[in-house]
Amino acid sequence: MNDAKEEIKSRLSIEDVVGRYVELKRAGRNLKGRSPWGVDKTPSFMVSPEKGIWHDFSANKGGDIFTFIMEIEGIGFKDAMEKLATEAGVDLSKYRGGDANVTKRKVRAKEALDLATRFYQACLARDKKVCEYVFYKRNLNRNTVKEFKIGYSPASGKALYDALKKRGFSDQELKDAGLLNQYGKDMFRDRMMIPFIDTTGNIIGFTARIVGQGEPKYLNTQDTILFNKSRFIFGLHNAKEAIRRSGYVVIVEGNMDVISSHQAGVKEAVATSGTAMTEQQLKALANLTSDIRLAYDGDAAGIKATERAIMIAGDLGIDLTVISDYHGAKDPDELIQKDPALWQQAVEERVPAVDWLLNKYEENLNLRLAPDKKKYSDVALKLLGYIKDEVERATYEEKVAKKLGIEVEILREKGKRLDDKLKEANEHKFLKKPKTTVIPNHIQKLEDSLLALKLFGGVTKTKIPLEVPEDETRISELELIFTANHENVKEPNYEREAADLMARYNAEVRTARIKELNEKLASLDDSSDEYLRVLQEITDLQKS
Repeated sequence: MNDAKEEIKSRLSIEDVVGRYVELKRAGRNLKGRSPWGVDKTPSFMVSPEKGIWHDFSANKGGDIFTFIMEIEGIGFKDAMEKLATEAGVDLSKYRGGDANVTKRKVRAKEALDLATRFYQACLARDKKVCEYVFYKRNLNRNTVKEFKIGYSPASGKALYDALKKRGFSDQELKDAGLLNQYGKDMFRDRMMIPFIDTTGNIIGFTARIVGQGEPKYLNTQDTILFNKSRFIFGLHNAKEAIRRSGYVVIVEGNMDVISSHQAGVKEAVATSGTAMTEQQLKALANLTSDIRLAYDGDAAGIKATERAIMIAGDLGIDLTVISDYHGAKDPDELIQKDPALWQQAVEERVPAVDWLLNKYEENLNLRLAPDKKKYSDVALKLLGYIKDEVERATYEEKVAKKLGIEVEILREKGKRLDDKLKEANEHKFLKKPKTTVIPNHIQKLEDSLLALKLFGGVTKTKIPLEVPEDETRISELELIFTANHENVKEPNYEREAADLMARYNAEVRTARIKELNEKLASLDDSSDEYLRVLQEITDLQKS
């Protein structure tokens, strides 16, 4: 696919692609702007039109037009390639060879889903009874119905099938699109139809709400060649611009919560569409903003969903908050029907997710009773294990201990005993933390600066034991970093700068390695040879 990438790059300039999301201004040979991830106070986003690359110094991200679209849209490489190919007018099937058949199936599935959406919209317009349901019972206005492409699937069971067969679609193509059930009839019947739209604007499936009586209340497209429920985020296509402008996202439980929220003016709302939150979904949202707010119900399912979200976020190093006050309503949709202004107010009144969850467990337990104290401490310690910052975790430990009426040391000792893997932590005071293979951001920045000096600063005396990349885009990005680091330095001393950076780099790598070994030690049996070897390595590193 390298030929396809080059063809796309030749047709789309990086300043045009990036310029749709970032306001760029000329700065010599390069262009500058503010970070689209909202993490800089002064312009720190640079684009090199000559090299066709970009680099965000505040977020420490960079690359070409493909990596930019992946980061800004929260999508994978294939989706970014397809999006940019469409914009550039490049036919990817010419470059795929063996993938041509899959590509053709996807194209036909998209065409079928697009026609199905228009068919459902026409059916809604013709059915007075269903219009009353959509516009009056669900309180949706015409702009919202149009924005979300809402329609209606007739009850006959073959209406859509017959319509699409006349347009030349085969049964297999309709199955690929998820439009047929196991009996070869319409998957959706007598339902309000809401399309699943991906971040590139393609319809990839449907969620369907029963209009009359019957079960299930909601019926969703199953996984197809286009739709993957573990990755899809409902409403993100409609919400992404609002998320970038405001700097936050609201995750609600239901698709109707999303639609009602957008109609009420809170267009940052999205949902995980009938599935528990996944790591892929949270990563995609974290690419857009670090301010992630949960608006789950306060019932048992909502508590469980919040607990799961905290654990996933902890592994990814993401902080979550919870919108907690629904003013007596059971969910955002009900609150919006009551008063849209109250929902807007609720979105601003949020609390840290751990606080919200601990309060919910406290409401359901009697902390004067020993068994309930045990349950509360079990839950609390489980949650606190996902907090990476030592100060934040210690603060919560003290808060929980106070709630239980015990000394904080007792709580910490229990935490060490809860997991067999943490028995040895009683002696060495090592706390279990989520594993990560991601290079810490500050170390990555040091590596970038050192490689830039090695490649473009002519440094020879200072040994920089970092492998020079072969990728041309990466090399161009390092040149941009080198230029930005030294553009205002009158008399640079690259050797001295390299020596200082190497000293800092070695210290940071050593600290990170000790941290990694501490985590590994916590999972070993203290009588094993491996435990002693790791302990010795930690001791040697601390002395060096």
